[in-house]
Amino acid sequence: MMKNANKLPKGFLWGGATAANQCEGGYLEGNKGLSTVDVMPSGKDRFPVGMGKLKMLECDKEHYYPSHEAIDFYHRYKEDIALFGEMGFKCFRLSLSWARIFPNGDDIEPNEEGLKFYDDVFDECLKYGIEPLVTITHFDVPMHLVKTIGSWRSRKMVDYYERLCEVIFNRYKNKVKYWLTFNEINMLLHLPFIGAGLVFEEGENEVAVKYQAAHHQLIASAKATQIARKINPEFKIGCMLAAGNTYANTCAPEDVWRSMEKDRENYFFIDVQSRGEYPNYAKKMLEKLNINLEMEAGDEEILRNNTVDFISFSYYSSRLTSADPKVIGETEGNVFATLKNPYLKASEWGWQIDPLGLRITMNSLYDRYQKPLFIVENGLGAVDNPDENGYVEDDYRIDYLKEHIKAMKDAVNEDGVELMGYTPWGCIDLVSASTGEMKKRYGFIYVDKDNEGNGTLKRSKKKSFEWYKKVINTNGEDLE
Repeated sequence: MMKNANKLPKGFLWGGATAANQCEGGYLEGNKGLSTVDVMPSGKDRFPVGMGKLKMLECDKEHYYPSHEAIDFYHRYKEDIALFGEMGFKCFRLSLSWARIFPNGDDIEPNEEGLKFYDDVFDECLKYGIEPLVTITHFDVPMHLVKTIGSWRSRKMVDYYERLCEVIFNRYKNKVKYWLTFNEINMLLHLPFIGAGLVFEEGENEVAVKYQAAHHQLIASAKATQIARKINPEFKIGCMLAAGNTYANTCAPEDVWRSMEKDRENYFFIDVQSRGEYPNYAKKMLEKLNINLEMEAGDEEILRNNTVDFISFSYYSSRLTSADPKVIGETEGNVFATLKNPYLKASEWGWQIDPLGLRITMNSLYDRYQKPLFIVENGLGAVDNPDENGYVEDDYRIDYLKEHIKAMKDAVNEDGVELMGYTPWGCIDLVSASTGEMKKRYGFIYVDKDNEGNGTLKRSKKKSFEWYKKVINTNGEDLE
């Protein structure tokens, strides 16, 4: 039977997405420990720290650290979730701060204050009929583990992550159904400190360290899946990819090959999490790089027997590559270097706007894995200019989201892609992970705070707030 071409499935999970490290604040309140993001300053030093090139293991007086207060979700979550409820959210993607639950990461007992905070957050969500979608770790490692064992370069991290999972799955088994093991797991290759708490020493083989850390995260993800199914078979466990297909600059076979290689760099992680084994191309790549991963007996079996239930991903833009070294003109798009695509417009931060690219990416992922997809990040970072009441006429954001939702619906209705839900990124303004800025805003809700930390933190609805409320209310049929 043919479905109505304009319809999304009943029970489609409309909502929005945030991360603890970018919105919570309260960075040492409630016995929380120091986390990797807490030592990441704004300004020129942020990127070198995020890359693991500049060692900053403590806070100092010379820098401003935006995560310390962020948008103060820690104290204002009731107000924020009420606004999400007013928009009609069916789902709210958020993450846990590992250091709020295990302040040092290797503690024997969890921090009850941290656990209680998330109990209260989930209760507030459920009060409005909002399903929590919880990322277990979203660019977040307790700093104690970075200092003592080198974070994910150490196999011990798997044990500490397992302990975290045991605690949260048991504690929240009746409140949370949907879980993601790692946010944008492939970001480990691009921003190693942000993605995995890695800091490099001079002269060490950084690529080898990154892939060893990746193996540990992949094992941890599989073990989390194993633990989850024992505790509550109703849990749905997903992986999470920073996605966006890489186009070839020309139809020259060398360019096409280069684009395939670029996509494989990122697919590698999801291939393991979804299919349960290292793909042959990855084995060959590691062999060529003379990287011998340290694996323990049983690792292959753990990966094989504990694959994810669904594939979640972020999509902001497509990418473009060339095999020709003479082709220049790169722009940054969500940390991924890409050539400028002459057929696409770009955001103020150089991220290329490509709604059809979302449909292409969805088809690529669904063809590859045949598992349900979940778009857990998508949005436009832009400078908003509020009036005296904090109201923003953000038609540019509405236009961006409208075109991406149309492409998403085409993938579902025209192409048969199975899609669970859509949670645009930064449903409320928050701190940018890559730049530490507040002026790069994504939200339907404006937060009065600037890049230097000044402002009242007052929340106000943008024009897109009422628009998205209508979209949800009509299950995506009314996009005007």
